[in-house]
Amino acid sequence: MFVTIDLFSALVDSRSGAAPVLAALAADQGHDADGGELYDDWDARNKATQRDRTDWVPFAEHCRQALVATWAARGWDAGDAPAAALLGSLPDWPLWPDVADALPGVRAAGHRVGVLSNVDDDLLARTRVAPLVDDADRLTSERLRAYKPSPALYRRAVDAGVDVHVPASARDTRGALEAGIAVVRVARPGHRTDPAGPQPAHTVTDLHALPGVLDRLG
Repeated sequence: MFVTIDLFSALVDSRSGAAPVLAALAADQGHDADGGELYDDWDARNKATQRDRTDWVPFAEHCRQALVATWAARGWDAGDAPAAALLGSLPDWPLWPDVADALPGVRAAGHRVGVLSNVDDDLLARTRVAPLVDDADRLTSERLRAYKPSPALYRRAVDAGVDVHVPASARDTRGALEAGIAVVRVARPGHRTDPAGPQPAHTVTDLHALPGVLDRLG
């Protein structure tokens, strides 16, 4: 099976990686702010612009616009919003503890392992996930020319041969299910399913359990 996994919720603990960076960047500009609150605001704005904007722009631009809006909402100089510095910290964002061992195990069980994510190619290449996934199996929004939760992204993933997707976030779980892709959700702290949407038939709490579920699906 060709199994894709989301990058910024299922594989990378983005909040733990970005929140202290945002707090430090704000402090450098003389602002005392909670990094977690800054991350939550920025992340929500980032997802909103990915959902609402109809023309395709790079993921880095969505990130920049969202951070400008986050800074402006606090009355800070939006021109100082440090998007480049935030994205420059990507190599330091931690993987969830099971990822580094589990992904090779999924591949050893005979499955093709990829990423399906809203991200630019060059940004994915700077994450700790990059050494674990072959370049050909990185289904980025840049390559698919669409963003989650658009059905177009999931349709293009199916066209690329994806059999199963492993999301963690509410929008990704719902988007994949509504597009008709088989889903095995990985439960991560801070993420949930959408109570108004379809619910996954299969959930794991650790990616080490994924091969067993895939065997039953296959």
